Amino acid sequence: MSSSKYLATFEEKIGYWNKALGGIDEVYRVIGEVFRSWSFLENLFIHSDEVKKELPTHSTQFVGIDKEVRDIFADGFNKKKAVTFCT
Repeated sequence: MSSSKYLATFEEKIGYWNKALGGIDEVYRVIGEVFRSWSFLENLFIHSDEVKKELPTHSTQFVGIDKEVRDIFADGFNKKKAVTFCT
């Protein structure tokens, strides 16, 4: 695109979309990493009675943090546009 003769006409929009798509890519990668780790931790702290018994304070803390993370994911889902959520 940067070699196009129409670059000057659309330079501002091209810059915006390059930045926006880069932000979306970064957020997508981080969410993937968080989700993989979260799936493991959720099974450990929420679904394991043994861990709840051995680490009651940490399990309670995790439940609160779990709600916050779910709220963030729900916010992203409700926005329906990646650009709105990620920028």
